[in-house]
Amino acid sequence: MDKKYDLVIIGAGPAGLTAAIYGVRANLSVLLLDKLAPGGNVLNTNEIENYPGFGKINGAELAIKMYQDSQNLGAEFEYATVTEIVDGEYKKVYTEEFENPFLGLSVIIATGTRPRMLNIPGEAELAGVNVSWCAICDGAKYKDKDVVICGGGNSAIDEGTYLSTIVNKLTLVSDFDLTGDPNSAAYLRSLDNVEVKPYKRILEFIVEDGHLSGVRFADKETLENEEIVKCDGVFEYIGALPNTEFINPCSIGNDRGYIITDEKMRTNIEGIFAAGDCRSKGLRQIVTATNDGAIAAQEAWAYKKSKHIN
Repeated sequence: MDKKYDLVIIGAGPAGLTAAIYGVRANLSVLLLDKLAPGGNVLNTNEIENYPGFGKINGAELAIKMYQDSQNLGAEFEYATVTEIVDGEYKKVYTEEFENPFLGLSVIIATGTRPRMLNIPGEAELAGVNVSWCAICDGAKYKDKDVVICGGGNSAIDEGTYLSTIVNKLTLVSDFDLTGDPNSAAYLRSLDNVEVKPYKRILEFIVEDGHLSGVRFADKETLENEEIVKCDGVFEYIGALPNTEFINPCSIGNDRGYIITDEKMRTNIEGIFAAGDCRSKGLRQIVTATNDGAIAAQEAWAYKKSKHIN
């Protein structure tokens, strides 16, 4: 591919879509790349209540609005899985789907995160069968059944509140107590069909005839007082891992794979920026992702200007 772009954005979640909007508005030629549907993890969120100006909005609806804004302004989009970035005057972005690399004067990495797994017996066997990471995607099949959520943070609480309207009984098993928003946590605890089991370590997903029959867990520190909760499904919300495997040759990440930037979203490689949840930072929310995307795009514009390229 011989076409050169002012800006190639890897990842079309809130950070990448915002960067595309700001990039096009700054008169940059912009290409968005994503291996999945635009929207990122927002697509899997039932209700968003903390994004300013919308009150309460479905995650997929918000993602579609962001994507439409980027397309209406003229950003290009391609489905592609990035495998490598090679530095140079124009960065070469290699993908699985295309033989030749995409060329970008600057690159914004906005690839987000994926769910962390427990790596316990039964998990790999049941993944996608009775173990899920998306209540919106898979919650309906557990109507009037019993389910377990692994985790106690905001994602576990929000998704648990959603699942509580569908399932017969919901049990939250967590390393700690509920650590998310206090008001949301209190509401979830108040529901008649919800039970919270804090300070527990999950040891095994019990498999019978290829399907989940229960979750075995014990006290977190002593591994004593083992319990088994009979259930039909499990949803895991125990944190995330950055989708940054392809950046290893660039040496711009920390030991956990999150990309290190300054406050202007600049990495230690000139012309390569990062934005959103894949970046090493304190708070990972939609509003902070869009903030990162706007700053990164502005810096990409400044980078082009510094190169005196029309």
